[in-house]
Order: sequence, then C-alpha cells, then structure tokens
Amino acid sequence: MRILISILVGLVATSAMANNDTGAAAFNQLGTELPTPNVYRTASGAPGPQYWQQKVDYQIDVALDEAEKRITATETITYRNNSPDTLAYLWLQLDQNRFDNDSLYRRSGTVTKDRLSFGALRREQDYADNDYGYDIGAVTSRGQDLDYVINDTMMRIDLARPLRPGDTVQFSIDFAFDITHEVAIGGRSGYEHFPDTDTYQYFLAQWFPRLAAYTDYEGWQNKQFLGRGEFTLEFGDYDVDITVPADHIVSATGELTNPRDVLTAEQRRRLAEVGTDAPTFIVTPEEALENEREGTTDTRTWKFSAKNVRDFAWASSRKYIWDAMIHRQPGAEYDQVWAMSFYPNEAEPIWSHYSTQAVVHTMEVYSRFSFDYPYPTAQSVNSWASGGMEYPMITFNGYRPEPPEPDEDDEEEAETETPEGEAGPTYSRRTKYGLIGVIIHEIGHIYFPMTVNSDERQWTWMDEGINSFLEYVAELEWEEDYPAYGGRYANVLDYITDYMKSPNQVPIMTNSDSVIQFGPNAYSKPTAALIVLREAVMGRELFDFAFKQYAERWKFKRPTPADFFRTMEDASAVDLDWFWRGWFYTTDHVDVAVTDIREYKVLSKDPDIDNPLLREDWKRDHPSPVAEARNRDEGIDLRIDRYPELKDFYNENDAFTPSNKDRNTYRSYIEDLEDWERAALDRVLNEDPFVYFIDFENVGGLVTPLPVRIEYEDGSSREMMLPAEIWRYNAEQVTRMMIESRRIAAISVDDAHLTADVDYTNNRFPPRIERSRFELYKSERKRRNLMKDMLVELKGDDKTEAETGDVLLEQQ
Repeated sequence: MRILISILVGLVATSAMANNDTGAAAFNQLGTELPTPNVYRTASGAPGPQYWQQKVDYQIDVALDEAEKRITATETITYRNNSPDTLAYLWLQLDQNRFDNDSLYRRSGTVTKDRLSFGALRREQDYADNDYGYDIGAVTSRGQDLDYVINDTMMRIDLARPLRPGDTVQFSIDFAFDITHEVAIGGRSGYEHFPDTDTYQYFLAQWFPRLAAYTDYEGWQNKQFLGRGEFTLEFGDYDVDITVPADHIVSATGELTNPRDVLTAEQRRRLAEVGTDAPTFIVTPEEALENEREGTTDTRTWKFSAKNVRDFAWASSRKYIWDAMIHRQPGAEYDQVWAMSFYPNEAEPIWSHYSTQAVVHTMEVYSRFSFDYPYPTAQSVNSWASGGMEYPMITFNGYRPEPPEPDEDDEEEAETETPEGEAGPTYSRRTKYGLIGVIIHEIGHIYFPMTVNSDERQWTWMDEGINSFLEYVAELEWEEDYPAYGGRYANVLDYITDYMKSPNQVPIMTNSDSVIQFGPNAYSKPTAALIVLREAVMGRELFDFAFKQYAERWKFKRPTPADFFRTMEDASAVDLDWFWRGWFYTTDHVDVAVTDIREYKVLSKDPDIDNPLLREDWKRDHPSPVAEARNRDEGIDLRIDRYPELKDFYNENDAFTPSNKDRNTYRSYIEDLEDWERAALDRVLNEDPFVYFIDFENVGGLVTPLPVRIEYEDGSSREMMLPAEIWRYNAEQVTRMMIESRRIAAISVDDAHLTADVDYTNNRFPPRIERSRFELYKSERKRRNLMKDMLVELKGDDKTEAETGDVLLEQQ
C-alpha cells in the first residue's frame, strides 16, 4: 500500500492531461470514408425519398437431357427501367462461362506452392475433356435480332432504341450448356454421379443468363465472376417450366403450380396431411430406393412460380426422399411456410432426423431478429460432401453419414450401429453439427442477401458475415455448447483470434476476389465483430432493435455498408464510427494488458495522524541493510551502546517526528479549505477508502470496451464494463482511477471472452501461473532398411514372403 500525498481533485485533473493523437485518430468520424448521403440513401441509413431499383421478370422453359448431361432452354425477360437514367444497352451475367477454358477465372488462377493434388489433377482433366460455358442461340425482341457482345462472364445487349425511365423492354434468349461435374470442379452447381447405382442428381444454379444489377451507387455491375464474389441481382417474378425424366422429383425456387401433373395421388394426400410437430414423408426412403432402380425415357414438366425473388435454382433426381413440415407465422404474408428437405438414401439417417427441423428452427430465430419469412417455401437439398449454397426458397447443403465398411475377415458388409441402435451408417460429431450448421446458414441466406439484397460481388461480409452472425445466434439457441467452429469451439471469439493476430490479414471491407483467407475474413471475423458489438458494446436491447430496423428498412432493397453502419447508430444513439473503423477498415486486433496497479490511502495532513503511518510505510519499503541484521546476529557491540553519551536529539526523534511547525501548517491548510472541500475531506477520512490507479495497455491496436473483474481480499468480487471511449484521449495506454471500500487482490479483463482478445496471459494483474497440459513424446528416427523391405510380400503377387526372400538371397 502507498500513501496518497496529493488530494483527489488534483489527481483527476492530471489524468485528463495524458492525451495524444492516437485516441483522436481512433475516434475520428467515418464521414470522409462513407459516401455522401443523397435522395437515394439518407444520412440515417434509410432508403431516401427517391430510392429506386430495377425490376426483371423471367419466363423460362428448360429441359434436362440426362443422357448428355445438358441443359437446353429459352427465356423471355421483361426489364423495367425504374432508374432516372436512359439506358442504351443492358448487361447480363453469363456465369457458366466461368468454366470455359479461356475464361478470366481460368486464366487468372494461381497456386501458393509447387504441388499438385489428385483433386486438382482431376479438375484439370475434367476441364480438358469438356467444353463448358454457354451456347447462346437467338437473341430477339419483337421478332427482331438484337446485337450483343459477350465479354467473358458478361453479355451486353444493344437495344434497338434507348430505354427511357419508366419504360419496359422484353426480349428472349435461347441458350444451352453442358452441366458441370460438381464433384470434379466444384462451382456450387452441376451433377453428382452415384457409381454404386449408376444414378445421378442435378442441382442447377447460375444456370440462366441473368440481368446484372444497375444501381444508384455503381451503375452497371461490371465485375467479372471469378468464383468467389457472388451475386448482386434484381428482384422480379419467375415462371419456370422444368422438363425432366418422368421418375425425377424436382425441388425449385417458388411454388409448384401443377402438382396433379407430376405427383401421385398418394403424394398429394401426404402433402395435405403435413403438420407442425414433425416432418412427414412425401416420398419415403423405400419409395426412393425403388424409384431409382426403375429408370424411364419418359419426361414430365414441373411448373414453378415465384414472386419477388432475385434468383432461381432447382434440383432434380430420381433418388430423392422428400419430407415436409409446416412453419406457422400468424399475421405474416405467408402465415404457413412449407419447410421441406430432399435427399438420397445415402444421406440417411441423419437428414430425415435433422434437416427439416433445422429449416424451421432457422425461420423461428431469424424472423425474431429481422422480419417474417417472406416466401411460401423453404427447402434444403443434399447436394455435395460439405458446405452449402443459397438461393431464394431453396438451398443446396452437404454432409452425409459414413457408409458401412466391409468386414476385413469375411469381406461382407459389416453392420454398424446408429445412435438409435439400428444397423446401418454412422456419422461423426462433426458431420452432425456440420449438417445442422450449414442448413441454418444457407436457409438464413434467404433473409440475407436473398431478401436484404446486399452486393455480394463487392462486400461479401454484408451477406456472409451478417448471416454467419445470425447462424451463430441460432446455433446457440439449438443447444448449449454447440461446437460451432472447428468442431470444438462454442465461442467464435476464441476461434477467430489466430486469424486476427496473423500477418496475412486484409480489412473486412476488401473486395472478396482479393481475399486469400476468405473464410475468416468474410465469415468469422464479421461474426465476431457483431457478437462483440451486441454483447460488449451496445448491449442486446439496443443492438437487437437497431438490427431489426436495418432488416426492415432494407427488406427487398439493396443496402450498402454505409446504410448498415448508419442505421445501427441512428436506431441506438451509440456512436460506432470507432468500431467500424477498427474492425472493418483495419487489421488491428484486440490485445489489452493490465500492466500495473497502485494502491493508496488518503492523508489527513494532520502530522500526528499521518507521520506514524508514513513511518510504517517507509520501513516496509526500505528494510534494514542485511549487514546490520548480521551484525546483530553476530553480537557486535555498537559504539553508541558502549558510549551512551554520544546520543542526542536525533537519536530520539526520526524524520517522521511531527513538529509544531508541521502542526501549524496543518491548521493553516484546514482553515484555507472551502466548506465543501472540508466536508469532502472529513468524509474520505471517515470512510478511509482504498484509492487505486490501474494501467491498461492497448497492445493489439484495436480499441475495445474493457469487461473488468475486480477480486477483493475478502473473497468477494464484482464486474464492471469500461466503455471503449476510455481510449478516446490515448489509444495506446490509459490509467483508470477507482475508489474502493475493500482492498483489491487482483484485476482481470475479459474473463468471459467477450472481446476476441488474442492473448489472455496479460489480462490479469498480478499475473497468475498459466496452466496447461502436454503429453510426453518418444523421439524415434526411422531409417530405410532396403534388405528388410525387399523381404516384404508384394500384395497381389503369387510369391510368398519366404519365396521373395530366397530370390533376394540368390541375387546377392
């Protein structure tokens, strides 16, 4: 303990002088970085009074040629120009052209190491064996050919006459393409072959020429599709006729309008009996197995209609099991939503157990944070090994259980036990939670960006990051200790720290096609940022209200980052420019250290009271010389003891002995105090508190709130939140004063891991011993023994090990 010599008023004044320009820079407003508000987008973050967006309607007839793995289609597009601009041409996206061998995507590919995997080799061979990309046929309007130019994944159509504001143009395109082998080349679309049964499933996305977005902030979207930066599209109405083999089941964006033409009476009856408590099979696993054995050359046409959507995708296979469940949302435009799943028997038993339940759970949670689910159906289709992809009303999702393995002894199929005790495939913990998580994530995308229509090509975090945040919220409402990240981490703020302190970061605001570590940058770090914002900066009440305002304001509209930033501040009265700058525009990280704590007591200035205390403190801090103690132990006689006459006044009075002059000074000090100062002094002397000065250092550079835990010597504790504004004068080092009635034993920061601090070893003062575990290892150097290796039996060879050894010895 130290004695506080200066009075408190003086101390507070001096602490405010510890200022430098780092705090000012961290808390500067974002005004210069954000676009100027205008009649389209206001300073509050809301759409302006003259906000506009284009409308595009599609009528498509498409046929799947299963033998050729090819799509043939005709589309009629109706484009309404709601902008204030006259348009001489239109731009469309030709996303299948990405797979052309001469595409910008293929020509701009790079590698980080000199190596070639089997997967990469298969991909290159598949490209070499196929001619992917669009075959564009007639492009006409009112029976007249339209001129067009194809530039990689973009197609410009030159209009016969300029399209004025408010006018509409209609034109048609004939097109075809070979469907990609998704397992070989990826691309979130294509076909999958099941070799055991020689059957297929098809999931078609980015499959038709689509209008590029024309916006108030960008004009025409002009970035080529390089595979990572996804899509910004226009809303419209779709009528799509899909002709497939007659034994196929089709899942698609929208509502099926001709069920009597494509479904059996039994399937329609089952649909009519679907309830809200559990999924109901429309096509059972047994029926799907029987269906895939038969095959047919006949075809059927499934007709789907979708209103006010920004895209359309579909899946088709004779292998599909189909189950459904109702999600009710009273008072919504669609008060009854069909939650449905489509999957092959290879996905059982995990898909029938979890998929549709996860679809419903997503709508329950997301609607609470944003708006009622805006469409009549929500579908999950099992499409690949892992991961997923989203489209309006339909999502493609991975994960399947492991198939039974053959018994090594009798080479017959071994029966394994499922958690329910039935023989069959098993699945890992990672597969279970990966499946639930990816379905939540992809169904969540129907809210963001399929409804809140952000520009994925430029700002991936606006859909992936915001959606991953809500996915995380929904996962924690699925069950406690949900292993959301890496199969182990329940807390994304622990998962993200390695990335945040790595040297290979780029800011979140970086264009998606320029990000190397795409997952952490687009998904995990924005999720962590919004968790910190909700739980540590704003609090749930303010955050949830502001976030819901953002979702409602921009439902079926196209927000930019500025609209999100401004809305969150506008609806909460919280200045967050420091937060957006640090988390979204820099690569700084959170690393706060508690570097020192100093304890004081307040002096009365009365020498008869203070000086004995000062004497005790001096002796505590300045122990007697070791030599003096050893002299005493050896019994050395001091001269002053042998000659007492050498003692004088100073042998009886030390430096802390009060004098009359000291007493007179104290009386003058008391008399000069104002009444309020005397009252404050009397109170502090009566209460006798502990006064602490605590030093915090911002090691990582990212200013942050400080969730502080104070532990007292009596075993009690309390928590307090110091806001990020504590750094506003100095963003590198700050000192906090605390007046406490109990003696502090320790101070720690962020015990609950609320801030994504990358190093918790410096978060406590005094430091504690860090505890962990490691396992012993045995050092073993392996050397090649060629003679011994030659004696090993060659698998598949008729020679025995002994015979092989005889040959070797003969050769020697």
